[in-house]
Amino acid sequence: MYRSYQPLKPVTNRYLQQRWDQNNYENHRRKVSSALPVVDNKGMRTPAHVQLKLKKLQLQDERLSVIDRDNRLLASKLADIVCSKGLVDHRNQYHLRSLNADKRREELLLVSRQNQAIYQRITSRQSEYRRHLWLDDWERAERRRDDISRYPRGLAQKQKSHRKVKFAAEGSERTTSCSNTDTDRTERET
Repeated sequence: MYRSYQPLKPVTNRYLQQRWDQNNYENHRRKVSSALPVVDNKGMRTPAHVQLKLKKLQLQDERLSVIDRDNRLLASKLADIVCSKGLVDHRNQYHLRSLNADKRREELLLVSRQNQAIYQRITSRQSEYRRHLWLDDWERAERRRDDISRYPRGLAQKQKSHRKVKFAAEGSERTTSCSNTDTDRTERET
């Protein structure tokens, strides 16, 4: 590489060209350093009410006032303890009271009265089911089943019921009858 200045364009005097180029470069650097931005990129200033946060200060003051009040109460209690003869107040006879006990009691009474009224209405009402109709229908269905079936249902029970059995101990003959509700019902029907 050459030590002498090499201009970009062909010139007659290199030394003068070097001086002019140096002056142009320094002017350029001075303009760049003193140039102001065309676009404002600083952003918005934060508003004072956001920056100050008055609510936070108010809450902090309230918290400090509560702490001061508690400290004063504790200091007065400690002063009372120091000034007293050393007696200890250890009796805690507090009666527990609920603020809404009366209202809850009234609601409970209201619910119990309503339940009693519902119970009275239910018990005083006559049944809408007709049991004797159900029984008649059932007996009719049994008769149809016996009519349709090949072997009637109570026939074997009837034959067993008229048998005579001898008991050796007594020597007399007794007739035993089977107590079956199905056979009794079929006997009553025939």
